[in-house]
Amino acid sequence: TIKRGKAVSLEQIMTESKTLAGKEASGVLGTIKVLPFALNNINWLELILALGTILIIYGFKRITKAVPSTLVALFVMSGIAIGFGLDYRPIEEIPSGLPIPKLEMFTDFSFASITPYIFTALTLALLGAIDSLLTSVVADNMTKTKHKPNKELIGQGIGNSIAALFGGIPGAGATIRTVVNINAGGKTRLSGMIAGVLLLIILLALGPVASKIPAAVLAGILITVGIGVMDYRGLKAIPYMPKQEVAIMLLVLVLSSIWNLVYAVGIGLVIASLIFMKIIGDISAKRSEIKSLKEEAWDDEVGIPENLQEQIFIKHIKGPLFFGTTSDFQALAKQIPPKAITVIIRMDRMPYMDQTGLYVMEEILIDLVNAGKTVLLVDIIEQPRYMMERIDIIPDLITKEHIFEDFKKCLSWIKENIK
Repeated sequence: TIKRGKAVSLEQIMTESKTLAGKEASGVLGTIKVLPFALNNINWLELILALGTILIIYGFKRITKAVPSTLVALFVMSGIAIGFGLDYRPIEEIPSGLPIPKLEMFTDFSFASITPYIFTALTLALLGAIDSLLTSVVADNMTKTKHKPNKELIGQGIGNSIAALFGGIPGAGATIRTVVNINAGGKTRLSGMIAGVLLLIILLALGPVASKIPAAVLAGILITVGIGVMDYRGLKAIPYMPKQEVAIMLLVLVLSSIWNLVYAVGIGLVIASLIFMKIIGDISAKRSEIKSLKEEAWDDEVGIPENLQEQIFIKHIKGPLFFGTTSDFQALAKQIPPKAITVIIRMDRMPYMDQTGLYVMEEILIDLVNAGKTVLLVDIIEQPRYMMERIDIIPDLITKEHIFEDFKKCLSWIKENIK
């Protein structure tokens, strides 16, 4: 949320600044490049309209919050511009009337025509989902509520599917519009429904009226939103945050400013996920007792004949065997005393084994068998057993006669077969 707030704010403020200066620019970098030239050719009318909007938004809040200050600023400044016949730049013309369904997508459907766009569609769907969920998190933080991700994405999918029938482009949750809505007092589902109904009314009847709103007034509104969405608490916490989190935050901020906000968030999410996986792997490795330490007998490991104790080595695996712990498990061969001819591997506390752990286990078992050791496996849990059977460690390498349900049965076999 912190990273997204900064990115949205910087992008929104810089992009809308071009309207205050009366100059066009493309993107944040384009805006920065054009600002020095624009400042020398300021459209003072546009600047006054925008500054007046900003002053009303911040000033009216001090008088009352019963009426949204954003709405007051929109009506007052638009009324002044229209009423006095000022030579301002209005927003783009809003089309009116209901769109016509594009039924030819069904009548003239061709799979070959959509094949080149499948990857693009999947990418847009993924980024749209990320954007909507991040917007929901921002809304949760502002309203102290909890959104339902599944319903959010299902609703978005239904809406985009219907929009496509009318030739509409895919949409997703918009942080800026959400923040404007919340700041105006809309904190329930009803506010979203009313917004949709009003947009429909504008589309059907009020398009010509809405098209007269000064662009500078909207620029002023969006600049206040960009300032308001900044997470100042998060900024103050930067010196105390983990370095990797600060690095991701700065990366997303830079990429969103010079490239694209949605792609920047996607890249940041992937990097954050990889770092999270690394941290979880390190924690699991520390908690797992697979290291080459001196083995201590478990409570049920009693009754081993004294004359056989030097011939038996028991290895305990406590915790998952995965890519983060395999290097420690590979030291198993070095732990085995020279006189030991039987190796018992207790696996009842190993709940999980990944592909890397599986191949390391196979390598160790092959080395032990080739060295003439008898390997006994005790109490293999379902998932590791399935993995070992899948590549024929069981029964080709370790026969079923050498696999036991518990240590008691294993001990009975030892007493009968090892002299």
